Amino acid sequence: MDTAVTSVLQTSNKEQAGPAVKNLGKDEFLRLFTEQLKAQSPLNPMDSTGFTAQLAQFSSLEQLTNINTQLKDMVSYQGSLQNTMTTSLIGKQVKVVGNTVTLDKQADLSYSLPGAAAKVSVSIYDSAGALVRKEDMAGQTAGNHTITWDGKDQDGSAVPAGQYTFTVEAVDSNNTALATTTLTSGTVTGVSFENNVTYLSINGTTKVKLGDIMEVGGA
Repeated sequence: MDTAVTSVLQTSNKEQAGPAVKNLGKDEFLRLFTEQLKAQSPLNPMDSTGFTAQLAQFSSLEQLTNINTQLKDMVSYQGSLQNTMTTSLIGKQVKVVGNTVTLDKQADLSYSLPGAAAKVSVSIYDSAGALVRKEDMAGQTAGNHTITWDGKDQDGSAVPAGQYTFTVEAVDSNNTALATTTLTSGTVTGVSFENNVTYLSINGTTKVKLGDIMEVGGA
């Protein structure tokens, strides 16, 4: 190996911490290539085929480096864009996967049915898990549905305002259970980022993942 090339390799190795360099970057490659040109004999220049091959290798290396840089910039931009878009949800009305509801005189209970239902039952529970109210309804179509709870228990007495949970059970015309999805409605009051996961605060009490949003409405 040429003395100049050997010198470049030794210098490159000293500049890197840890074990000896196994893969050269584009800067080291260019330095080696330049030293080869400087060290070649005028009477016996580098073979044109080898010269062209090395130029092609350097071009490919630089293109890959540039692509890698662009991808990193793109990922960073997308992350910043998502954060900006997420904060714009503050103050918006949303529906997310969940089974909590905030009662203030009355409350809307939303859910989704995967198919037509012959019977639907909605059960509401207090913070202690005790059944407060149960509503049995006739057939409903597939899709999203919302019923309004008047804030009264099974005996018709008003219950305190606060947080409640609800479940929805449904069967089709063959009395086969349907996999219902309960939805929580509310206003986005805050956004947080934890371990690369974006969370929304709903009504200041419920925290849900951004990916659980099913519907976004107005302010």
